[in-house]
Amino acid sequence: MVLVDRNLLFLYCENSRIKIKELASQLRKSSQRIKYSLDVLEKECMVNNAHCIFDYSYFGILLFRVYFKGGYIGEEDKVAIIKQLKENKYIMSMYELSGEFDFVVEVGAPNASRFNKELKKIAAVIPTLNHYKIILNVVTHVYPRSYLLLEDSPLLIQQEKIVGGDREVQYFTEDEIKLMKELLYAPKMRLTKLAANTELNIKTVNSLFKSLQKRRIIKGFKYLLDARQLGIEKVRLFLKLHNFTPEREAALTSYLLKTREIVQMNKTVGDWDMEIDIEASSRERVRELIIQVRNDFKDLIEDFNMVEFYQYFKKSFLPGYLFEKEEEAAVKRKYSF
Repeated sequence: MVLVDRNLLFLYCENSRIKIKELASQLRKSSQRIKYSLDVLEKECMVNNAHCIFDYSYFGILLFRVYFKGGYIGEEDKVAIIKQLKENKYIMSMYELSGEFDFVVEVGAPNASRFNKELKKIAAVIPTLNHYKIILNVVTHVYPRSYLLLEDSPLLIQQEKIVGGDREVQYFTEDEIKLMKELLYAPKMRLTKLAANTELNIKTVNSLFKSLQKRRIIKGFKYLLDARQLGIEKVRLFLKLHNFTPEREAALTSYLLKTREIVQMNKTVGDWDMEIDIEASSRERVRELIIQVRNDFKDLIEDFNMVEFYQYFKKSFLPGYLFEKEEEAAVKRKYSF
């Protein structure tokens, strides 16, 4: 991994809205030095794709993950494809892999029928990738990037964010919808700017913001890392499970939380049951972790596969269609008191 202030990188990635003054206080450095270091991280795109972690399940949204594979896409074609796909307001995330699968699109839709319509549009945009697998995401556990820190670091935290699952659909006011739309597209926007953009006073914005956090609609704000530039190995491990019991599930969940290099776990329905995202300082460490998982849970793992991450193009936890003008009236009827 390249030489960077790993404590700073950890704190900034785990809370993309954190203030420079708070970082300076926690790291015991001057605000000027912190600001310079952050400017370098952002200018070099070592951190990118700031995003708000919304719990999409409170909106009645289903998350489908589509893994495409097929022919080669040239760089010019890729740029055009990404630009076109970014205009699709049902697409929440997009990223490129290396291995069995080439490209992944995460689609948020209110039902399977709507997803199927959007999938046909997406497939038409990238016809060279003419084979795909569809996975239904059940729940996602987002873990802190504890591997960035030293073992004895006072900053070390073991707190996960759980997104998805069986939630009761919530109801939102028009003002809450305005605020969430701004945070979806500009998650780092400060309260004064949020107030101006939503045409609400700052006290109202602050109250709404805290309320959405307290109700667990908003579960945090994070950055993605440029793994290649930082010298980080990033892979996704697919597991097909069997002989599942509540006790062994609890043991596996506890293991994932405690393992510092595991940054995300998705429970899924489809060709596999679980996706585990690993970020580590070397290929050797990745290999060690995979061997350890297979050994410790060999009674659960029926089959496994692994792919390498290459590049993210978009990351979010809500589809933009919820807030589009042509959908706004319907959204208000569904999510207003």
